[in-house]
Amino acid sequence: MEHDSHTPWEFNGSFYQPSAFLMMGIPGLEALHPWISIPFCALYLAALLGNCAILFIIRRTPSLHEPMYYFLSMLAVTDLGLALCTLPTTLGLFWFDVRSIGFDACLAQMYFIHILSFIESSVLLAMAFDRFIAISHPLRHPAILTKSTVLKIGLAIVLRGMVSLLPIPFLLKRLTYCGKTELSHSFCFHPDIMNLACADIKVNVFYGMIILLSTVGMDFIFIVLSYILIIRTVVSLTTKEECLKALNTCVSHICAVLVFFIPMIALSMIHRFGKNVPPLVNTLVAYTYLIIPPALNPVIYSIKSTHIREALLRALCRKRGSDW
Repeated sequence: MEHDSHTPWEFNGSFYQPSAFLMMGIPGLEALHPWISIPFCALYLAALLGNCAILFIIRRTPSLHEPMYYFLSMLAVTDLGLALCTLPTTLGLFWFDVRSIGFDACLAQMYFIHILSFIESSVLLAMAFDRFIAISHPLRHPAILTKSTVLKIGLAIVLRGMVSLLPIPFLLKRLTYCGKTELSHSFCFHPDIMNLACADIKVNVFYGMIILLSTVGMDFIFIVLSYILIIRTVVSLTTKEECLKALNTCVSHICAVLVFFIPMIALSMIHRFGKNVPPLVNTLVAYTYLIIPPALNPVIYSIKSTHIREALLRALCRKRGSDW
């Protein structure tokens, strides 16, 4: 990740390309980075342990081998990937002041961060569809969302993310870079890298916007539509108890959707239109977007899902019994 500060540029044919970028921590608080790393460590630890626990519990509990929990497993794997993508560079900067990241390594990190974000958005849409089918057509739910159907949905989600974002690294590599090499975050983000170029970036802006709107934007719209249909179904139920029971199965998912989409939309708007936004706000929104959802999702589902909570308690009791 380190580079020679005396030769920061590589000449390649007709354009200049930086050999490395410099990552930034929290603006104005550089002296406090070792202390700031403590809550970050806690969040990363919560994300890693929490999502691993969710995967372990679902795998070991046959009663949880249902579409809802298969999609939850996909969400947990995605959250693990997001946490692991940013953990090395973020903690490396806070602990050891390692700010330099190679150009190609930066593009690779950016690609995987964006792929996993798109996958998370699609998984949340699949979970909304699952809730709609479970509430609106409970008798047909097992027949509609079979194991093979869930697997096909998962493969389609991964392929959509990989294929739609594949041109992004190549579009960035074709640009000429000059002057600044400082990124806004302790990780690589497409608009952040793109704005360091001194070439025409209209193609990058247009393609990035089209992909964002046609994937994450459409996911969000369909999630909202799913809940409109769910509410229509719930309102038609005969008793108040049935209404509350149906809505209660959606609370965890609604929380996960809000925790993911609100900071993501805010960060996208800041990078594209918020040139006058203070750097500290930009940084905090970025960390909220990439670190908070992986840490909070296991907590949300453990608290609100009775089945997950009971399976977790059984696993802890078995562990305690084996220790005695």
